[in-house]
Amino acid sequence: MTTNGFRQLHPVLSGFLILAGIFILFFGGIRLIIGSFSQPEKSEFFGLREGVGIISLQGMIVSPEETLRDLVAFRENSKVKAIVLRVDSPGGTVGASQEIFEEVKRTNREKPVVASLGSVAASGGYYAALGAEKIISNPGTITGSVGVIIKFVNLEDLFAKIGYRSQVIKSGKLKDIGSPSRPLTEEERALLQSLIDNVHEQFIHAVAESRLLPLEKVRAMADGRIFSGEQAKEAGLLDDHGNFNDAVLLAAELGGLATDSKMPHLIYPKRDKFPFLEFLNSEGTDSLFNRIGLSFPGLFYQWAMPGNGSSAQ
Repeated sequence: MTTNGFRQLHPVLSGFLILAGIFILFFGGIRLIIGSFSQPEKSEFFGLREGVGIISLQGMIVSPEETLRDLVAFRENSKVKAIVLRVDSPGGTVGASQEIFEEVKRTNREKPVVASLGSVAASGGYYAALGAEKIISNPGTITGSVGVIIKFVNLEDLFAKIGYRSQVIKSGKLKDIGSPSRPLTEEERALLQSLIDNVHEQFIHAVAESRLLPLEKVRAMADGRIFSGEQAKEAGLLDDHGNFNDAVLLAAELGGLATDSKMPHLIYPKRDKFPFLEFLNSEGTDSLFNRIGLSFPGLFYQWAMPGNGSSAQ
């Protein structure tokens, strides 16, 4: 079949492949340029003063590697006596949120971690904070949203209008579950609901164990609802109210640093000199693919997930 013939038979697929090729070439070229003059990544922390380490967890949680590296580096740095995990995130993928939670919990066994919740620390953002020794928020912080969601785009009507038809050869009837060219079957919906119920139960148990709350009390609150910081404190989902500075002072106290109510020395992770280039040259491009939708559907601990389409929750 000629190239023109393929384009005529598969106009949507051809267009997608062309755009994907341009996208890959563009970012591939940028990575080559970055590699020629960017500094190698370093996890060392310089300075002789003891202090409180600051780790920021912002935006959608997709790639946990940077946060994991920062936690390990702070844990191994004798000058870091305590850590503040500053969370401002509506959540993200289940796996990434759980990875950060486990590493925060592991770190907290060696030196105290205080989670400081900013404007929004919901679903996976709250899950990550559960590994900390203490959780504090503002009274108006949006948090909670203990739940799971998965969404699929259904393009069946659009495909029909443009004459696009998909042919699938599969090893089992459930292999192409979530295909955009057709709606979910009842069997597929039941399977996905079972999967989500299982992952949801993992979230419930993590909250109950971390916050020392009865399982049934947590289960009653775990319907995806959001809480203000004030409501969350009343429900036992966090310890106290306070801003970032309060979290730093609390971490310093827990870490045995003498502050006399003065701000302790703050220690931040070492970063390259070109943050935008670092974003493109690391997990940032992978995260970008997820943000613009060029990735497979996934399970999310996330509040207010954007986009339309079929969903199971």
